[in-house]
Amino acid sequence: MDDLQYGARDKRGNWTPGTPLHVAPFWEGRWSRMGHFVVEYLWPWNAFHMTVTLAYWFLIIQPNLAEFSTWSWKWVAILYAINAGGIFVMYGSIELFYYVKRIQGTRFKYNARFPAENPSDVFWFKSQNLDNFLRSFFVSIPIWTLIQVIFFWCHANGYHAFAWLGWEQHWLWLVVLTLLVPAIHEIHFFCGHWLIHQGALYKHVHSVHHNSINPSPWSSMSMHPVESAIFFSEMLWHLLIPSNPVVALFQLNSTAYGAINGHIGFEKLEFDGEAGDKAMNSHAYAHYLHHKYFEVNYGGEGLVPLDKWFGTWHDGSKDADEQMKARFRAKKERLKAKQSKATPAE
Repeated sequence: MDDLQYGARDKRGNWTPGTPLHVAPFWEGRWSRMGHFVVEYLWPWNAFHMTVTLAYWFLIIQPNLAEFSTWSWKWVAILYAINAGGIFVMYGSIELFYYVKRIQGTRFKYNARFPAENPSDVFWFKSQNLDNFLRSFFVSIPIWTLIQVIFFWCHANGYHAFAWLGWEQHWLWLVVLTLLVPAIHEIHFFCGHWLIHQGALYKHVHSVHHNSINPSPWSSMSMHPVESAIFFSEMLWHLLIPSNPVVALFQLNSTAYGAINGHIGFEKLEFDGEAGDKAMNSHAYAHYLHHKYFEVNYGGEGLVPLDKWFGTWHDGSKDADEQMKARFRAKKERLKAKQSKATPAE
């Protein structure tokens, strides 16, 4: 595909989309876009996460649910192996074809450089790829697995703030709740993400993730343990919301497997080369801008437009750049004024 039909490339080779980002169309009254929005809401990413969820449930969890009533490190080990294997295959495939073999070159790539080309002391072994890989498999995936096992221990023992719901009696609410899973994620992610951008939490926790200014698939779960715990804890909302374990598992899997979306680094992933026309949208740009500018787009793509409501939305346009710079200048002035008040006059 010719990426210049969809955007522009600067002198450094960095590609940007030709159209700015938009929040979900129903917030802006763009009703003609609703059909397209619904299709992309369901396919392919959420359909993939639901497929993975049903495989987990029917092949692994449900046949062994009684065993979760007693804490067992055996199930921690089993689920860790399954989670790690799934991430290795999914993330690793995109890493292999688009970052190692580079079958697409830099077409649709926001940052023309690849992480392997930029060794840095901020990473373990001076390698972003190795650092991100190790943090994913030895920090984040173990924490994901522990939360998963704790949740199913609660379910197997009947612990819930209200009640577990069955599909036969409560199918309509559970279908609605399933469709709301991405919205729950955006709210949880925005709040937790904004929190770890504050003061000491950023310095000692979230800065680990932001070392990857030019993110790639392995950056998706490269986190400090505190951030990983906050990130994956959104599954636990289903201990407070009247829910079903399948919906909760969909929440967790769409968080874990879906973390890659904001870190793919390409607007589109081509399937049939430069001459073809088959490609999949990554939905990566909003979060790429966050990695680039740090204090914008704390949430998702605007399904629940908290960034827009709180003034931190960046749609990739020059106008958004100017608004961001004005906000940064105002913040700097407030800090100067605060410091001058704190400094006694001579």
